[in-house]
Amino acid sequence: MFNKENKKTMAVDNSAAGSNRIVAGTKIKGEVNSGSDFRIDGEIEGTIQTSGRLVVGKTGLIKGNIICTNADIEGTVHGTLVVKSTLSLKATAVIEGDVQTDKLAIEPGAVFNVTCKMGVKSAPVGNEPAKK
Repeated sequence: MFNKENKKTMAVDNSAAGSNRIVAGTKIKGEVNSGSDFRIDGEIEGTIQTSGRLVVGKTGLIKGNIICTNADIEGTVHGTLVVKSTLSLKATAVIEGDVQTDKLAIEPGAVFNVTCKMGVKSAPVGNEPAKK
């Protein structure tokens, strides 16, 4: 868009809550921090931290640590998941590692090879990892 003086202006997102997406074919190594929802259909190796909902699509692959409020997993996760509220695993999900969550929902067919600690309402969703 251009204003009256023909200068370029940046697009402004006026939505109440934004969301982020890593599409299939994208690979990221490192740390991802977000204050809003996140969908991953690509690959991430490292740490993902969000105060929103994390969705890992069927083609999504995460190798590392996840810290979030809610998570819906359809893809593959190898690592540690700290979910403050509800972790939902779809039939195509493959999870291996450690899980700490308040509530857990697993569809038939999901692979759930983890050490799991449930009922943890005070799981941190900040910069510090969960205390054991």
